[in-house]
Amino acid sequence: MPDVLVLVDHDGEHVHKSTYELLAVARWLGDPAAVVVGSPGTAARLKDPLARHGATCVYSAESAEADEFLVTPAVDALELAVREASPAAVLVSATTDGKEVAGRLAARLDAGLLIDAVDLDSSGEVTQIVFGGSCTVRSQVTHGFPVIAVRPGSVEPEEHPVEAAERELALPPVDPAASARITARRLALAGDRPELTEASVVVSGGRGVAGADGFKVVEELADALGGAVGASRAAVDAGYYPHRFQVGQTGASVSPQLYIALGISGAIQHLAGMQTSKTIVAVNKDPEAPILALADYGVVGDLFAVAPQLAEEVTARRLGS
Repeated sequence: MPDVLVLVDHDGEHVHKSTYELLAVARWLGDPAAVVVGSPGTAARLKDPLARHGATCVYSAESAEADEFLVTPAVDALELAVREASPAAVLVSATTDGKEVAGRLAARLDAGLLIDAVDLDSSGEVTQIVFGGSCTVRSQVTHGFPVIAVRPGSVEPEEHPVEAAERELALPPVDPAASARITARRLALAGDRPELTEASVVVSGGRGVAGADGFKVVEELADALGGAVGASRAAVDAGYYPHRFQVGQTGASVSPQLYIALGISGAIQHLAGMQTSKTIVAVNKDPEAPILALADYGVVGDLFAVAPQLAEEVTARRLGS
């Protein structure tokens, strides 16, 4: 079977869940081959978990400057892997960086580009969310090989242990004049909650939370469910919660098993980032709020009364079990 290249998302020590999802998708099309871009030694640390999730080959694209530039080293590595493997497809996570990598790679190699895929079949036909989440379409590349950016959370990862071969890719020097260099890094406090795009449960707050203090209710429910906290653009713009937690067209796209929206009206910009969630629960005082039409379960009521009761009941059941 042909190789299907998967760009590995990682923090240098651990593989992100979204990569395991991509490896599961890759098996539908061919033999998954993981491309690891990073500083020397990164691929060796990540090889075992990648093989455990089905990577039949691990391409190591390492250099001292790989972590010093945005996007360019990943594009270079994928280009080298494509020329060596002639893959059936290239898969990346549909994150901000992943979409840029996909677009630049497709432009370099005159390949077909499909963004925000939420499903695909063995023939390569892809289901996409387009036009800000207002339409779902089926697409297929008819020129060149497909470069597909898959929305995190769209597929459940699964272990599929194999023996992984190792291959090295010699990254070319990065041209500083044509690339964005990382000049500083600032660690963000992550706490004990899962990453927003990788969480199976997300609880988000909107303008109805009515302030930064109101987000304590959102956090308490998220913690009771073992989930991540999100926020609408309105809440972020109002300064209620940090921008990195924004869910929506200009924020993160999520597809958790459970999405709970507290005080979010449901503007199309927000729906574009969460409407592929498996189960959606909305709590809003306005019975005409657009999000209630999308939700699987809707509660018309005061979120400050509903959310604490739900958190209390979830905690009681957990302790009871």
